[in-house]
Amino acid sequence: MYPCSLFPSSFLYCLNKEFFDMKKQILVLALIICLFPATAQEHNGTFLFAHITDTHIGGAEADEDLRRTVEDINANDSLAFVIISGDVTEFGSDSELLLAKEILDGLRKPWYIIPGNHDTKWSESGANSFRKIFGAEAFAFRHGGWLLLGTNSGPNMRMGPGQIPRENIVWLDSVLSVPSNRELKIISVNHYPLDNGLNNWYELTDRLRKLDTRLALCGHGHSNRVLNFEGIPALMGRSNLRAGKEHGGYNIMTIRGDTLLTAAVRHPGAMTMAPWASVKLERHGYLSDTTTWPRPDYSVNKKYTAVRQAWRFQEKSDIGAGTVPAGKLAITTNTAGEVKALDIKRGKVRWTISTGAKIYSTPATDSKRAVVASADGMVYSLNLRNGRILWSFDSGQPMVASPVTAGGKVFITGSSGRCYALDITDGRLLWSNSLIDGFVETIPVIYKGMMIFGTWNNRLYAIDTETGVTKWVWNNGYTNRMLSPAACVPVVTGDRVFVVAPDRKMACLDAHTGDLIWHSDLGGATVRESMGISSDSTMILAKTMNGSVIGVDTGGSEGMVVWKSGFDIGYDIAPGVISEREGVIFIPSDKGIVHAASRADGSLLWSHRISSCLINSIVPLGGRSVLCNAMDGVVVRLEY
Repeated sequence: MYPCSLFPSSFLYCLNKEFFDMKKQILVLALIICLFPATAQEHNGTFLFAHITDTHIGGAEADEDLRRTVEDINANDSLAFVIISGDVTEFGSDSELLLAKEILDGLRKPWYIIPGNHDTKWSESGANSFRKIFGAEAFAFRHGGWLLLGTNSGPNMRMGPGQIPRENIVWLDSVLSVPSNRELKIISVNHYPLDNGLNNWYELTDRLRKLDTRLALCGHGHSNRVLNFEGIPALMGRSNLRAGKEHGGYNIMTIRGDTLLTAAVRHPGAMTMAPWASVKLERHGYLSDTTTWPRPDYSVNKKYTAVRQAWRFQEKSDIGAGTVPAGKLAITTNTAGEVKALDIKRGKVRWTISTGAKIYSTPATDSKRAVVASADGMVYSLNLRNGRILWSFDSGQPMVASPVTAGGKVFITGSSGRCYALDITDGRLLWSNSLIDGFVETIPVIYKGMMIFGTWNNRLYAIDTETGVTKWVWNNGYTNRMLSPAACVPVVTGDRVFVVAPDRKMACLDAHTGDLIWHSDLGGATVRESMGISSDSTMILAKTMNGSVIGVDTGGSEGMVVWKSGFDIGYDIAPGVISEREGVIFIPSDKGIVHAASRADGSLLWSHRISSCLINSIVPLGGRSVLCNAMDGVVVRLEY
């Protein structure tokens, strides 16, 4: 393994608040890029590097395939460095990430790595461990007259299209603000293709097209393809997996001068195939290009003019959880590890506190305090008036689930099989349960002395809130963890528990026993992870993947659809909660649009776009106002 000082990727980009605040980070970053170009052999402007992608450690034979590739690369003295472009693991678990790091540490060449959707969507650490284990989630380094830039693709924790995190965009601007960097030939690396598979692809392509960008590299598609992203030449690389064949494979990229790149598949220990692609790496006249490229459409805001933004707040990082009202405040968190209180009337920041890790936890509030969990396992109780820490609790495990409060207690579930009850006044541990199978990311529901939540191992739990004893566990019968009822917020009414899952079914269980009452695909409605309940508790509201919303009878002996919206919002997989207030049903989308439907007839009342990225939460405030936020750090109060 090379020492860390030889790897710009291990310290060029770090969002860990323990080491850098944002301003110091930007200054150090700019200095490091200028002082530490990649050390590598280059002859007459010609150099070779390896592109590995989609290793999926945790999958069958994946670790052996990667070990073969590492050994093969080490035997090739002509390779200057290695790029690993995401989906490093299958499920993003700490054990998979550590195994991948162990194998990659065997490389005797500089290597640079970014995460893919499999590393960040199902991450028990809220994608915090990727950053800790590999040192960063993005990279920037020089090689000769080239600048290579790698960015995170998301989606981070919440299912939806990919999204380059807001903090990556802020970081990228800091890199490109260095004048000497703007003079270099650029190669961009992202796990996703730079198209609308990323909600905010244009934030990257717009920046790249202002510079001398010669190439974009990606993975994700598990195949070699020649692509083009708004005039930027691009190559997608094959997966490293053998996929049922004798050998896996990676690509050897050969750059000759500043004009030509060839890509050839290398089968470790076997042979290098003939080049499958040749790309002219010429300077492109992007600024003179008059093509109108597609961009998110905000015209819907002009159609429904009665809807307006009372205020808008923009973070410098992502928001990965709900924003909640607390009296005159709105409490929000972000992936820079901050908790903030905004004036709910005007949107001004009243106080901010910093934690040690990303936050994907929706705060729980009462009249005196806000309780929030950080991905490093710390739970904080904060004074609502000034943000002062009243108490903290170290759970000793990553936490991406949200706390809930009831009966003078705080209940919180973690990622390493444990849940807790704490005294709300001082944070004392009242009980713990260490028998939870699978990590938890949802907002648990408290119902008649039970805490109910799903896990990412196909389980649904009911825990006694007084004793911490497991009352019942339901297993949905699948072996694939990705079909777990873990991302939805369960709904409980009339002694029944309702959940939806990526198996595209809704389940109804007896709340007291966990016995299954029915498990239905609702006539092929394709529900997924977004649900809620009508204000009169007679219907479970669920969003389908084709973008319609259905209402399911809460009292039936089988899953019966009794209501349906008269419109659809297109293919949509955002997991946000659907709610109803005063006859208006509020529907979150994965494209930054808030929709409002009539309970009476299912018609669309209005839509309003606040972002191009996933809506985390919509909270009706009364007085024809809602509080909502989007994944790219936008918080808005809408009036209608």
